[in-house]
Amino acid sequence: MAAHRKRKQRRLTGPAGRTALTLALAGAATATASGAPAHAEPQLTPAQVKAEIDSLYEQAEVATERYNGAKEKADEARASLARLRDEATRRTDRLNVSRNALGSIATAQYRTGGLDPAVQLALSSRPDDFLERAGLAERAGARQATMAAGIRKELAAIAQLRSRADGRLDELGARRSELARHKSAIEAKLDSARRLLDRLDPAQRAGYGEDGETGLYGPGGAASGAVGAPDSRAAAAVAFAYGAIGKPYVWGATGPGSFDCSGLTQAAWRAAGVSLPRTTYTQINAGQRVTRDRLAPGDLVFFFSGVSHVGIYVGGGQMIHAPRPGSAVRLAPIDQMPFAGAARPA
Repeated sequence: MAAHRKRKQRRLTGPAGRTALTLALAGAATATASGAPAHAEPQLTPAQVKAEIDSLYEQAEVATERYNGAKEKADEARASLARLRDEATRRTDRLNVSRNALGSIATAQYRTGGLDPAVQLALSSRPDDFLERAGLAERAGARQATMAAGIRKELAAIAQLRSRADGRLDELGARRSELARHKSAIEAKLDSARRLLDRLDPAQRAGYGEDGETGLYGPGGAASGAVGAPDSRAAAAVAFAYGAIGKPYVWGATGPGSFDCSGLTQAAWRAAGVSLPRTTYTQINAGQRVTRDRLAPGDLVFFFSGVSHVGIYVGGGQMIHAPRPGSAVRLAPIDQMPFAGAARPA
């Protein structure tokens, strides 16, 4: 009796493969809908959930600082575009005045021209008057040539301005697209964090609320003054930060009613008369670098390997900062986040 050989399975590719995959997915969906077991979402411990939430908030803050940087550049491009357009308008107005003046000269020449100057002199009843007019005409001709050269120069300048404005317009469009990408990244991270928060019970969730007393960055509190501030400007920045305690975190906000982390530090030092850049990764280079053991009130303290978070040191191992969405500006220890460096604004 002949032995039966097992038929070799042929792998489906191309349209046939895609059809088979579609049918398989449809079958899986039907099985799930009919009550067949499906892969359950992995069960995480509260500690694992909190660690994941912390990671998502950190990632959202990185995206927020990128958003802030892109917004700053978009604002600069918008302002530059407005200046270029204003300058082009002013130059166009001057060009129109010059063109009108040149047209008036050309019209006058047309009305009085047509005869050779020698013939005009011969026919003139008052040769002295004619010679005077001829001198004026010669000077007018020179002026006309100068005006024509000026018009050509103005046209070239206007064309250059418009070309630069077009470049700024393209840059602004690119910055707006970049803003939209960072905004989507921020919102996606925050949505994921909120879904994870829903897994925690109310007591476990309290650390991430708006009470400002406990949470990811430690206990909050209240104090005043800036004992040990190196100068009056640092003291003014610290005083501003204390005054902002309790105001909500809003990503991209620079005050006065809400702040993100770098928005708070920028506003605090602006109140002291010092202009800081907008983002954490530019603020860390604004001024003198300071080691952790040399911190003084008013210094900017930065956290995480990507320098994505910043607060204002107020002394005693404490800082004032805007932690994250859903929280408010608060006092917190600096040792509850990975320290990345510090700077003393100049």
